[in-house]
Amino acid sequence: MADTNTRPPRRKIWNYTPELPLKTSPYWDWPLKPLASAKYLLKSWNPVAQRFFILIMAFVVVTWFSPDLERTKTLSFDWIFEIWLRDLVILLVIAGGLHLALWKFRTQQDEYRYDMRPMAKGAKVFYFKNQVWDNMFWTLGPALLFATLWESLMWYAYANGWATMITFDSNPVWFITLIVLIPIWAGLHFYFLHRLLHVGKLYTWVHAWHHKNINTGPWSGLAMHPIESFFLFFDTMIFFLLAANPVHVLFLIFHHVIGAPTSHAGFENIKLGKTAKLEIGDFYHQLHHKFFDCNYGTYETPWDEWFNTFHDGTDEGNELVKERRRKIWSTQ
Repeated sequence: MADTNTRPPRRKIWNYTPELPLKTSPYWDWPLKPLASAKYLLKSWNPVAQRFFILIMAFVVVTWFSPDLERTKTLSFDWIFEIWLRDLVILLVIAGGLHLALWKFRTQQDEYRYDMRPMAKGAKVFYFKNQVWDNMFWTLGPALLFATLWESLMWYAYANGWATMITFDSNPVWFITLIVLIPIWAGLHFYFLHRLLHVGKLYTWVHAWHHKNINTGPWSGLAMHPIESFFLFFDTMIFFLLAANPVHVLFLIFHHVIGAPTSHAGFENIKLGKTAKLEIGDFYHQLHHKFFDCNYGTYETPWDEWFNTFHDGTDEGNELVKERRRKIWSTQ
């Protein structure tokens, strides 16, 4: 007689995951864990980490590919267009390059790939009935436009003395401290904006556009409703309150322009040769696209844990999400 108590094997959800359970940064643990926090900080800032690459890009772009402040004292199409064109090239290289390598030419096949589902084609939910074309349209349209808008406003503000600008020489301690704090600020802004966009009509009318991407690719990161992309880059306005440098502005903006395509790439790592690899993915956020009502923030901040929306990637985490949903539905 068959054993009726034997459960069928659990369906495999992911092709690849990082080490589980996921853990957020130890900055917020109590009692404080200074050694663990220091180790996490060193790991996140190592020279081959994505964060370090984004910072280097900010320095390079400010030095060689940004308008001189003298030009930005007056609003002019020419220097604003230069910013737009430069960010267009960055997106084409980063998002376009990742898409071609990982999805079009499949240079590493399915190694380190999270979800085995392909990009959607023939789906009416997407413009042009094609997920990639839809994602490119919203990325290279509204998202690129608003990235240019907020950066241009900051250049104009610095040139006219509306925002306080520092240099490394004038205040080296604050210059470095602010670099360390920017990812935390980006995570705070993203969590609360993202959480708000999951409420009622804001989700139906705005954020649902982004969640069409159940499985994500590099072009999915900035593919969103224009209202959402407008407020995504709004976090740069913090520099009207804090003394900073254009490097800090671009470091924050590039968290979106570069960080969104890489975090949505659908792969944990890029293979470099036979053994080397470069970490690019964000399984934390991949879980959000899969389960919808968890992991609204980032590894860097504690809000998901504090507000009981954290998913650690394990099967137990799946059950916790389901149980939370059951409790919500039972009260409606």
